[in-house]
Formats: sequence, C-alpha cells, structure tokens
Amino acid sequence: MSSPEAISYDPRSVPFGRRIRVRAAVAAARLLATRPPQRIRAVLTRLRRGARPATYAEASSARQAVVSVSLACAGREACLVRSLATALLCRSYGHWPTWCVGARRLAPFYAHAWVEVDGVMVGEDYPADYFRTFFTVA
Repeated sequence: MSSPEAISYDPRSVPFGRRIRVRAAVAAARLLATRPPQRIRAVLTRLRRGARPATYAEASSARQAVVSVSLACAGREACLVRSLATALLCRSYGHWPTWCVGARRLAPFYAHAWVEVDGVMVGEDYPADYFRTFFTVA
C-alpha cells in the first residue's frame, strides 16, 4: 500500500554553482549507497578526517539543497541516499555532520539513515527517541 506524499522540488532555488556541487554529491551518494554498510562506514570515516564539526544551520542548508535539487532524494524512502548526499555536500565545504543509521524502537521494523548535529536530527519529523542508532560516523 502506498500513501500520497507532497515533495518539494525546486532546483532553481539553489544557485547554479552550488547546484552542480549538489548534483555531484548526490551522484557519489547514489554510488556509495550500493555498497555494503561496512564499506560505507569505512569510506565516510576516511572522508571526515580533517573536517570541522558542522553547525545545525550548515547541515540543514545542505540537506535542503539536496532535497531541492534531487527529486530522488526528496521522498521518504530515499533516506540513505539523502543522508549520504547531505554528509558529502557538507564535507565539500569543509565541515562534517554526524551520519547515523538506525531503526525504529517499536515494531514494525523500519530502518532509517539521517544526519544530526549535537544529537539533534537535521530536517527529520521524528521525535528524538524514535530511532535506536546502530552506528554513526561522527
């Protein structure tokens, strides 16, 4: 069963130069999302070296740019690619949010990936304790 979902898609709201950077991050995220979880974690751990921690505003801006430019990342089911693209876009600017993977605390099982800053999920509509975190790349 599917449910209707309104998706905001407005690539022209992002300046052209940044739009190119966002599309590159989304392409890299789509490729990285096809790899096993251990490989994703290893790649992200290597990429985050030397980056300063992202602020909530920086991570939120990156996530909004990813969702605005990529229709594939805007849907509810695109959490892995969206979170990877957000982290990669942040890294391209020299900062790094915490990338997380987890699952719902209550049945039924539902896996989810997101980015957070200082323990606060960025751009997610879920309560803070909704997911149990399996692993992070901080």
